[in-house]
Amino acid sequence: MRVFLDQDVYAVTARFLAELGHDVVTASIAGLATAADSELLDRAQSEGRIFVTRDRDFGGLVFVKGCGPGIVYLRVTPATVESVHRELRSVLECYSESDLQKSFVVVEPGRHRHRHVPA
Repeated sequence: MRVFLDQDVYAVTARFLAELGHDVVTASIAGLATAADSELLDRAQSEGRIFVTRDRDFGGLVFVKGCGPGIVYLRVTPATVESVHRELRSVLECYSESDLQKSFVVVEPGRHRHRHVPA
């Protein structure tokens, strides 16, 4: 899958996704480390990437303002990285890329919630 990582996503998560074979671009690599949230979503959407973040504010942008591509929101701390990564792997195996591009997914230790974004 093609993913675009927000600047707040841990480097270990970027490595984890790359090791799984996903095409990973980070906000900092794209020169957008200090970009506004809407600019990050625009970039991910224009490149056909799923946006991965630890910032819960993106839920409001998607559901209230109707912005952006599919989003995977990671509810992760340094202590829960391994269990969140296991659940993230499950999400990426269970859903197609095209389904995730139309969804908002919350990934937590041992579970996830998947919600389609209104068209």
